[in-house]
Amino acid sequence: MSKKTLEGKKAGESKKPRSSKGAGEERGGPSLSPHLDDRGRVHMVDVGAKAETTRTARARAVVIMERETARRLRAGDTPKGDVLATVRLAAIVAAKRTPDIVPLAHPIRLTKVAVEIELQDDRAVIDVTTRADDRTGVEMEAMTAAAAGALTLYDMLKALDRAMRFEVALLEKTGGKSGDFRRPDP
Repeated sequence: MSKKTLEGKKAGESKKPRSSKGAGEERGGPSLSPHLDDRGRVHMVDVGAKAETTRTARARAVVIMERETARRLRAGDTPKGDVLATVRLAAIVAAKRTPDIVPLAHPIRLTKVAVEIELQDDRAVIDVTTRADDRTGVEMEAMTAAAAGALTLYDMLKALDRAMRFEVALLEKTGGKSGDFRRPDP
C-alpha cells in the first residue's frame, strides 16, 4: 500500500490542481462516458434510480478453423470429449460471472442465457441470448458469454488446430433508456 499525504494524495503524486470538468470537457466538450466522475476518474455508474425493465441482448462469436478441424468437431472425433456441451456450459457460467471479469459491469439478475452453436464448413458460430428484468442492460453478459464459448472451443480443439481465430460482436439489444439496437450486418 502506498502512503498518502495529509491532503489525501499518494506520495509522489502531482500537486497540480485537478480540473472539476469531466474527461471529455477538458477536450472541449461534455464527457461522453457516465463511467467518469466530474474529475475524470473511472467509477461504477449508479443505476439505483433507474426503473427495472426487461432487457435482452444477443451476441455472436465466430470461430474460424481448418476444414479438417470442423469436420472432426462435427463427427465428435476430438481429443477432449464433448466439445459443444463444454462450450455451452462455459458460455452460461461466463454470463453469470460477467461482473467478475468486466470491472464496471453491474451484477444483474439474469433470467435467461441460451447458447446455440452452428457448425459450418470452416467455422463454428456461437450465438448467445441473455435476458434480465433489471436496471441495466445485458449486452456485456451476452458478449462475455460468446467470448468465453469461443475461448473454450479453442481450448478444446487446440491440439488439432492452433491457428484458430475468432471475433465477437453484439448483434442486438432491447430495452433500457438507450433503446433498441440491431447490427445491420449480422
